[in-house]
Amino acid sequence: MIPNHPPGKPDIAVIGSINMDLVLSVHRAPQIGETIIGKSMDMLPGGKGANQAVAAARLGGRTAMVGRIGSDPFGSQLRQSLSDSGVWTDRLRVSQTSTGIAIVTVQEDGDNHIIVIPGANGEMSEEDVKQNEDLIRQCEVVLVQLEIPLGTVRSAVRTARYCGKLVILDPAPAADLDVELLGMVDILVPNETEASHLTGQKVAGIEDAKLAASELLSRGVRQAVILKLGPHGALIATAKGFVHVEGFRVNAIDTTAAGDTFAGALAVALVEKKDLESAVRFANAAAALSTTAKGAQSSVPGRAVVENMLKRI
Repeated sequence: MIPNHPPGKPDIAVIGSINMDLVLSVHRAPQIGETIIGKSMDMLPGGKGANQAVAAARLGGRTAMVGRIGSDPFGSQLRQSLSDSGVWTDRLRVSQTSTGIAIVTVQEDGDNHIIVIPGANGEMSEEDVKQNEDLIRQCEVVLVQLEIPLGTVRSAVRTARYCGKLVILDPAPAADLDVELLGMVDILVPNETEASHLTGQKVAGIEDAKLAASELLSRGVRQAVILKLGPHGALIATAKGFVHVEGFRVNAIDTTAAGDTFAGALAVALVEKKDLESAVRFANAAAALSTTAKGAQSSVPGRAVVENMLKRI
């Protein structure tokens, strides 16, 4: 099947995870040894890498996904879902293990329990990066997260740096990152929880965010730390100082993948040569709109909707 993407070459390479999310809706979580009757089950395309690729493509970015899927029906479905969103999928490799899955149990009170089985994502290797060096050379921006092995992340970042590309790292899920890796990253985009983990400092508000962002810059991040503050927008920290970009007020019903939407939107805006503040405002708008619908990839807004929100400023 011919991928549903525009002709030409991609400008954004997303290197990361691809999951099928199995979302179970229940009245309450079972006790040990107990069987309960659930309310519903949804199968939703997910994985931070795939979410970010879909966001970038849906917002107008020419985007390629580098990742692994399993040789099972989930893998085929996820490849098709990416392609339907306009993502180049010809760089996906098929593993003999299962496709990555996340089992999410959502209770009536909103609490949830999540079990992630990396599957094929865990087999992403430095060899996958080497085989895609030509793609990295073609692109302008390389976007990476932490749902694949850290050694592979390091290889992807190092290769992108060697090729002179803009490197955006979304440090999620939270993990310890050394100064060597941070020193190869152009833009780091943690949320408050991830910034707290990376720095050992509690981040709850603008002043805390400034301290944490300054610490991360001091560890070698090359251009900027953009600390996501949820409904309060984002803080840009550079060697020149701080800029707080306000968020957008929306009726949020589901924050799933809002951070992924932000990262994908940011990549698109920077490819389009927007200045950093304008790029973050664009990403804030896209992320806010994503919270007004349920799901991960299904909630990512289109370009026209984001542009309309920006006109309200």
